[in-house]
Amino acid sequence: MKKRGFRSGGELEPPEMPGDADVAHGTDGSYETADSRSRFWGYRKRERKGLRFKLPAASWHSSIFARLVFIYLLFVLPLILLGLYLYQWSYDNASTEIASSTERRLSGYLEELNREVEWMELQQFDIVEDRKLNRLAVLWDTMGQVERRDTLNDMTERLATFKNSSAYIKNVYVHLPTVGKSLSATHGIDEFDGKAFRYFSSSRQGMGPRLSVREGTLNLGAVRLTGKKGELPLFAVQVELDSDRFREALRQLNLYPDNGSFLIEEKTGFAIVDEPEHLFILDAYRSARPSVGEDAARIEANGTRYQVSKRNMESLGLSVATYLPEASVKRPLNKFYQWAWLFAVTSLLAVSAYLYSSYRLIHKPMLLLVNRFKKMEEGVLDIPIAHARKDEFGFLYARFNQMIEKLQSLIDRDFKQRMMMQRAELKQLQSQINPHFLYNSFFILNSLARTGETQRIEDFTNMLGEYFRFITRSGDDHVLLADEVAHSRVYTNIQQLRFSRRMRVEFDELPEAMRELRAPRLIIQPIIENAYEHSLEKMTAPGLLRVSFGMNGEFAEVRVEDNGDLLDESGIEAMRRRLADQSETAETTGMINIHRRLQLTYGSGSGLKLERSDLGGLKATIRIRWQGGEANVPIVDRG
Repeated sequence: MKKRGFRSGGELEPPEMPGDADVAHGTDGSYETADSRSRFWGYRKRERKGLRFKLPAASWHSSIFARLVFIYLLFVLPLILLGLYLYQWSYDNASTEIASSTERRLSGYLEELNREVEWMELQQFDIVEDRKLNRLAVLWDTMGQVERRDTLNDMTERLATFKNSSAYIKNVYVHLPTVGKSLSATHGIDEFDGKAFRYFSSSRQGMGPRLSVREGTLNLGAVRLTGKKGELPLFAVQVELDSDRFREALRQLNLYPDNGSFLIEEKTGFAIVDEPEHLFILDAYRSARPSVGEDAARIEANGTRYQVSKRNMESLGLSVATYLPEASVKRPLNKFYQWAWLFAVTSLLAVSAYLYSSYRLIHKPMLLLVNRFKKMEEGVLDIPIAHARKDEFGFLYARFNQMIEKLQSLIDRDFKQRMMMQRAELKQLQSQINPHFLYNSFFILNSLARTGETQRIEDFTNMLGEYFRFITRSGDDHVLLADEVAHSRVYTNIQQLRFSRRMRVEFDELPEAMRELRAPRLIIQPIIENAYEHSLEKMTAPGLLRVSFGMNGEFAEVRVEDNGDLLDESGIEAMRRRLADQSETAETTGMINIHRRLQLTYGSGSGLKLERSDLGGLKATIRIRWQGGEANVPIVDRG
């Protein structure tokens, strides 16, 4: 008897039946006997006599083998055909995607260039309308030497400022025939360039293309007419554009190593190429003579076929084009056809195994989880999932069970916190702009204007702008403590302009360790404002405000104190009671607003602490819980 063996895949072979003799190995690794060999050769003899091969099943339609072959062909042949189709489709799609992406980049480039040209034209118009320049062109003979020199110097400085306002500008000229000079942004005062003046006077009479080509560069031109027909303009303004900057911008359009771009002025055919060695491609493109409105073309240069994408900006009279060898488009697909057959053979098995395993491992567990979530949406929370899984779904089930447990305990507290936060934020918005402070600011501006203190007016308006920019800024409710302190310092400086004669401020520097701490917006300035409004403004004696910082155990502290004499111990105690009142109907003042926001953000122990200052007035301490060198700021999903 033959020993028991293992089939491929590790399945145990059944033992042979007793009675088999002359066991031998077949050529395919199977076992055969003498009887089987004789039957085989007998079958071969009958086949030679014309007998047909018969299937074990009654017919081909009933045969499992036939069905498997049919299913195999049904799946594999379409996949092979699909692979051939995908090869061609992928190439066409890749070409289309590259063309679409290129056209978007080209359109964006032209739009940016158009905005840049519009900006330059606006500045050019301002120069044309400049009163000093017009006075110089008209009254040159009547002006003194000093006035002439000063006016020329002022204009060259303005031209230099204009040049530096755009990276595309190489130089700016003003050609003045009545003065006999040409002003330049880079060379200053030169001899009169009659050729340039005649060129722009003859072609820039408010008509024609916006950009013109002169001496191998693109230019913008504008003239100042005298108002009399037939007379030459008073002067011409020439903006010479930098071709090197255009080349740099064209290089930035290239996404591939063998990619290239060029810019063409449609009227004259003048072109700027990103690299000089690519001129032969430009020549091939011109020889192909694509139409102005054609966005894509194929050309051949030096035996290489290129795919060219082009966009046109009619208002500028410019076209920008980029090209890419077709081989670069086909390169990712070279091996696609070779793998198509392998893909067809393995797809059926892979899909079948994937569908079955995904159903067992993903679909059923996911369906269970989805059903639980649907019940939770209906308000049923007593639906834990009993499981013994140790995979990712086991982790999700455990977290789902924990989530529904916590939802029960958090729903009341979360709702209450949201309501309190909304009330606090509403109060914050209502108190952002204090009319009293605004009126005083306008009064200070009026006083400074009457006394002619322009420098102090400039300083004060800058501080006022910074102040209102900070309090009206939208975005995250939390900012760096350094920014909050800077805003409070600006507010204190504004108040110093008002009370500088009878009030002194000691504002300490924020420690470096506290600068990166994140805190709610507008928690320091309202405390300082409270000190001014309710204490320092009403004092007849010299006032003192002190702002200091420090660490106290696990809390970062900001201390604001004054030397006011209007608040006694009973008043401070009453303020403490109002801070401690957490009822829904409690009045929400500025300090209570800050106290509750700090408590909601950082938890117990944080908030405002009110006590008698060593200076004699009120000392308000802002306490922020500090954990491991960072403020305990919760991460809030703001959707």
